Amino acid sequence: MELLTVFIPSILIFLLSYLKINPKLMAIISSTIIFPAIYLFLHPFTGEYFIVDRLNSFVLLISSIVGVGVSISMIALAYRLELSHNAIKRFYRFFGIFWFGLIISILANNMGIFWIGLEFATLSTVYMIKVKASLTAQKEAWKYLIVGAISISLVLFGIILIYASAKEVLGEDAMNFYALLSHAHQLNPFLFEIGFTITVTGFFIKMGFFPMNLWLADIERASIYSVAALFSGILESAIILGFFRLSQIEMLINQSHLITFSYIYAIFTLFMVSFLIYRAKDFVTTFALSGIEHMVLITIFWVSGGYFAALLHLAAHAFLKPALFLSSSLLEQHGKYRFNGTLQGYRSSLIPLLISLLLLGIISVPPSPMFFSEIFGFKAMLDVAKDSDYFFLMIFAIFFIMLLLSIIFYKFIGIYQEALYEGEKEDQNKKVYKSEVLMLLLFVISLLALLTPPVYHYIEGIIQ
Repeated sequence: MELLTVFIPSILIFLLSYLKINPKLMAIISSTIIFPAIYLFLHPFTGEYFIVDRLNSFVLLISSIVGVGVSISMIALAYRLELSHNAIKRFYRFFGIFWFGLIISILANNMGIFWIGLEFATLSTVYMIKVKASLTAQKEAWKYLIVGAISISLVLFGIILIYASAKEVLGEDAMNFYALLSHAHQLNPFLFEIGFTITVTGFFIKMGFFPMNLWLADIERASIYSVAALFSGILESAIILGFFRLSQIEMLINQSHLITFSYIYAIFTLFMVSFLIYRAKDFVTTFALSGIEHMVLITIFWVSGGYFAALLHLAAHAFLKPALFLSSSLLEQHGKYRFNGTLQGYRSSLIPLLISLLLLGIISVPPSPMFFSEIFGFKAMLDVAKDSDYFFLMIFAIFFIMLLLSIIFYKFIGIYQEALYEGEKEDQNKKVYKSEVLMLLLFVISLLALLTPPVYHYIEGIIQ
């Protein structure tokens, strides 16, 4: 019964989207998604098909906070983008479906149910992209449908192989994440590793990894800012949660294979993304591509045993990236995406200050939580290198990653300087809505909370 309550807000949002609604009222109703997430965070339970443990309750909580921020931003965004009433209703209708599928995916203790939830979220985002009435948005929605179909098909095929690897040992429980983890040494390693590789490739493609790096950036640029925030702050967190679950099993079967596959795939993706970021001409594309960079780091930290670093980085990314996307509505100048002068011309210095903190936080400048997560993450990589037969290769990988990150750092510092100091000061009275200030404050407070000792202690205890 307690599990059913978590679906009530999403169902309510979906039903109300068919009525004539007030944007402020709808934002308030949408923000109620956080209450069941808090309840499940405090009351874990184990079931046959669904489970609430410290890992997925943490992911659900940070996702719900992002959902609240997106809901608040929609109040002002409806006016900024001059969205029609029908467009707003369509967004909330598919946001309700998106959140419904996301909960299923995050809380699933069954690979099949996880896939169904992910498919719900994928299909609903296709229609959310089309909320923006433009030919580009229509085209990118179809592109996402095609890429999403490819990635989700790979995930399904991989799950079938994983099921086959455990069928003789576990019977019908072969789809159960926890059953697979507890019987990892009894699985057919050949079938499991093939299934794992195919499934994870589907996950990676869905997060914008090689070879499909640009589709995610194109979609987030073409859609409204709220959709980009949902992609980067919520959907990617749910996808990588699936990677976390399966990689824990693969780690028990063959840790060296896991590290080799993940490192090669992730580092090659980071190589491609770093130069795409360097050549980016607008901040929306830059923000989108940097999200792939952070998913790469989370992947590497996780398989290196740096669970604390990976989860802290995941939470920081989940707050920082949506905040930057939603800030883009304030930064956008005359309908154009550009860097020059975007932090100039506000009546109050509060908005430039908040956006500056977010912009610097995403490149791990202290005291950003990402600064500390990367320190702990690289320490975990060094620990793996010390215990590895390929010590010098691991050290080379670390330095190569740091070199690529320095390229991204250089680009973002350039963006910040152009936004703050360069450009004409023709518009000195940029309008800011109260809901936008509230949204930014919510994300900044959430990021500061990640730096507190109780939160650190909790994250350290998620994976014992």
